[in-house]
Amino acid sequence: MFFGAESAVPLPEIPSCVLRECQLRLKQNPGKDDFEECTRIIHNYLSGEPFGEYQESRYFSRFLQWKWLERQPVTKNTFRHYRVLGKGGFGEVCACQVRATGKMYACKKLEKKRIKKRKGEAMALNEKRILEKVHSRFVVSLSYTYETKDSLCLVLTIMNGGDLKFHIHNLGNPGFDEQRAIFYAAELCCGLEDLQRERIVYRDLKPENILLDDRGHIRISDLGLATEIPEGGTIRGRVGTVGYMAPEVINNEHYTFSPDWWGLGCLIYEMIEGHSPFRKFKEKVKREEVDQRVRKDTEQYSEKFSEDAKSLCKMLLTKNPKQRLGSKAGVAEVKAHPVFKDINFKRLEANMLDPPFCPDPQAIYCKDVVDIEQFSTVRGVHLDATDDTFYSQFATGCVSIPWQNEMIESGCFKDINEEEPEEHTVLNIEEKTYHPVPKPKRGFFYRLFRRGVRGCISGGPSEKEELPANL
Repeated sequence: MFFGAESAVPLPEIPSCVLRECQLRLKQNPGKDDFEECTRIIHNYLSGEPFGEYQESRYFSRFLQWKWLERQPVTKNTFRHYRVLGKGGFGEVCACQVRATGKMYACKKLEKKRIKKRKGEAMALNEKRILEKVHSRFVVSLSYTYETKDSLCLVLTIMNGGDLKFHIHNLGNPGFDEQRAIFYAAELCCGLEDLQRERIVYRDLKPENILLDDRGHIRISDLGLATEIPEGGTIRGRVGTVGYMAPEVINNEHYTFSPDWWGLGCLIYEMIEGHSPFRKFKEKVKREEVDQRVRKDTEQYSEKFSEDAKSLCKMLLTKNPKQRLGSKAGVAEVKAHPVFKDINFKRLEANMLDPPFCPDPQAIYCKDVVDIEQFSTVRGVHLDATDDTFYSQFATGCVSIPWQNEMIESGCFKDINEEEPEEHTVLNIEEKTYHPVPKPKRGFFYRLFRRGVRGCISGGPSEKEELPANL
């Protein structure tokens, strides 16, 4: 719209040749990459004299106030805590709500003694740092980290729709219809693409790690086994879940992103068939036997699979990682498979496609609280001053982008940011005259902000509170 001929506000900083080239690309195959050169030119211009003017303006002062607010201490009293939703590797996961904004999250608690006993400090810190780095519509977002006397806490996107394992095995006949499975597979491709863009290999794709939100879209969760791959390098590590690990992982060979394409194949197979390709649901079999099946056996396909779905699974479950779909040209060749012919990936990435299944807001897609096993007490482990460095690296408070989104979505930004100009006047640009305006009514968050908002952010302990009806 801006580069159209009818635009009344041209940008003289952009050379006409760059403008023409951008317009041409927009007509041929429009995409956000078409604006890269224009963005670079405008960025260079704005970083000069205009930025100096900005630093002298009241807007820069407001920015500093917001950064101050963002960096306020985060504690357990920042939140209201509700029912337990499930278990993680180091502790329970519960629902929580930010007192200041009302935003709901999932709080993943990592017990300090359990971390120390299992030497999980590096894994916990790795997950926290990767979650901070990745901002994807298809990966859970980390909004806050804080510590209590007994736990380290990750405050994450709440996914009320439950995990895919629950949907595959607990709601009707095992498995999904193919259309639903392919839609989830397409969103997983987008999530893996966002991770690989940051040189991250996930390494633990399985149904219980894929969560559904209120609308029925999926997100990848639990990045404890994810790791960054050096540019141009490879990694090695025998990590993952039995039955979902790729042959090269089991054999402890070097790899890059190939285990994730294998994991996607396993997941698509299970979504359609109702059990993983090399181990039936609740089958009693030793780990060595499952690993042997992964190395040697060929998966079997029933009449549930269309030819395209069978073709995709076979190409993703190729034993040789160099010949596996996705290992040569990355996500582009996976998206190009005929099974995705009805998926418009650009609209999918823009959140413009409706999922084939929408969770019932009145249903609870997880185990009952009484069915969630309790963690045993960790004995013989003592916390001391040597652990404080690790805790200080982990518990760093707000994560900027998710926190800012929360402030905007909840209306707090508008409430706090209302500020009257000097002498309560406003400039009419066209008439170039000043008109008095009434003093705006101050909202609740504005008053808190003016007092320092310390009470709003820290909050005080309250009586046990009831869980909102939709959780």
